[in-house]
Amino acid sequence: MRRVGKRVTFSPSPGGFPRGRPALIILVGVNILPDKLDGPEEPQCSSKGCRQPASWALRWNNPKLHAPDYRKTWLACDEHRVTLGNFLEVRGFLREVAPFGAASDAPLA
Repeated sequence: MRRVGKRVTFSPSPGGFPRGRPALIILVGVNILPDKLDGPEEPQCSSKGCRQPASWALRWNNPKLHAPDYRKTWLACDEHRVTLGNFLEVRGFLREVAPFGAASDAPLA
């Protein structure tokens, strides 16, 4: 371990880095997290780049990874309900689509 200014660097392990990863660099005394880790005020569509309010809950699971009764939830606006649903359906992951109306339908975490 070597200290350079406020940075701490770790020397490479013998034989190089695992899977080609660079050395870990830690900034001492620097807060990189925002003071407040709040998400959106209301649930948003899960489609990439979309920030519209969610109006549909697409419940799905991957049968190779999850127990049969386990469900993950993607939220969708009216515009992206079909495309997100088709993405999951083609893979055999989609289990149900239901209207999403209240914040109690899916916790924000």
